[in-house]
Amino acid sequence: MASELSNHLELGSSLTVPNVQELASAISSTQIPERYFRPEAEAGLVDSIDDDELPVIDLMKLVDPELFDKKELSRLGLACREWGFFQLINHGVTKEMIEKTKNDIMGFFKLPLKEKEAFKQLPGQIEGYGQMFVHSEEQKLDWADMLTLVTKPHQDMRFWPINPSSFRDTINKYTLKIENVVDSLYTLMAKDLGIDPQVMLKNLSRQMQSIRINYYPPCKQANKVLGLSPHSDGIALTVLLQANDVNGLQIKKNGKWLLVKPKPGAFIVNIGDMLEVITEIFLLSLK
Repeated sequence: MASELSNHLELGSSLTVPNVQELASAISSTQIPERYFRPEAEAGLVDSIDDDELPVIDLMKLVDPELFDKKELSRLGLACREWGFFQLINHGVTKEMIEKTKNDIMGFFKLPLKEKEAFKQLPGQIEGYGQMFVHSEEQKLDWADMLTLVTKPHQDMRFWPINPSSFRDTINKYTLKIENVVDSLYTLMAKDLGIDPQVMLKNLSRQMQSIRINYYPPCKQANKVLGLSPHSDGIALTVLLQANDVNGLQIKKNGKWLLVKPKPGAFIVNIGDMLEVITEIFLLSLK
């Protein structure tokens, strides 16, 4: 599950494709449609990341004046430059809030398909329940269903589930907390780069925010499908919350795919293309 900042949600609009959750529950292991078979999934060229290798950033050491650690700020900068990913702990979002968010999300995906499709995407858009980035009838497909919602600046409530009854309130509260976390990270990244934090916030904190919830149904031939195709995030920053204990996120570093093992309660933060470009522009303007 990811909370993303983006100006270009329409670029992810998709053709209508079969619902993967229904497909997974209805077929045998020999009936998986050819469009879901991915040769790259069978390669199996994935290494695990040691627990102490992927950078772990303690946000409290950066925002609490009494705990502030200059070395932690340097670690944040190094993580952004060398990895583009890091785990974020002590981020201020309570365990209760995280568990409530997970439970309401799972409650939605457990609904009958007819109820979920009441919030399906409209043609040419990605907000709502459906898919992303499917542009041709021949294209290989991901083994996933998605629910995408714009959380700011304007919410189109047509696409917001009403079951579970607390879903809307939970997502609103959760994404507000994430927005605060993201603004703190922008401020800290600016300090590490020697950029005026207010300039960074002015250019990034007012961007569109969306939440994309990815559901990956169990597959009887899991070694032949991909939940999400390899990609870089075109947005500024992604804050990822893994909703269960099944390790699936892989990142590429130095030409190798590495399996991420999230720490309990941690967020995985991903630097997006937009943030990379805009910080390069800021740095050039300082010269």
